[in-house]
Amino acid sequence: MDDIRLIAGLGNPDREYEGTRHNIGFEVVEKLAEKFGVKLKKGKFGAAFGQTVLEDKKLILIKPLQYMNNSGQVLATVAGFYRLEPGQILVITDDLALEPGLIRIRASGSAGGHNGLTDIIVKMGTEDISRLRIGIGDKGQMEKRDYVLARPSAAERKLLNQAVEEAVQAVICWISQGVEAAMTKFNKKNIAKEK
Repeated sequence: MDDIRLIAGLGNPDREYEGTRHNIGFEVVEKLAEKFGVKLKKGKFGAAFGQTVLEDKKLILIKPLQYMNNSGQVLATVAGFYRLEPGQILVITDDLALEPGLIRIRASGSAGGHNGLTDIIVKMGTEDISRLRIGIGDKGQMEKRDYVLARPSAAERKLLNQAVEEAVQAVICWISQGVEAAMTKFNKKNIAKEK
């Protein structure tokens, strides 16, 4: 099967980081695995790794098990092994510039100050990798590192849970219809929500 899609959720692997804002990418991949009945096994490619078939496409789900800022090598290794083009890869990550509960999909672009994305762009040698960003809100007066590694409030958690569910639908749309269709459907929906 040549038609493969790689979905990579970013986060930090240690238990102390579970439920933090920075691990929202992991949560989406876990939810996708649950939805498709995929068991994520640790070890392969330095990631929690699972695969299934969806609409005649081989679907690979990974959570890199290096720390967030070193996620790129895992993606580069998996992409090299399966001979994937950048357009076959979707990275899911948190984003400080978006309000909690909002998601945005882009086909390419800069890392926008996100160290995990920066490492992926460097290791992959291209910005042409689709990304699904989940808003975690403005850090306010807090240090960026402290904010992203903290757990959200109950009210914010509710918004993030909704965003995870929406992100799952956006990923499925990306797999079946492509990045443009996913952008049209889910970015518009979120602009409406913002207003």
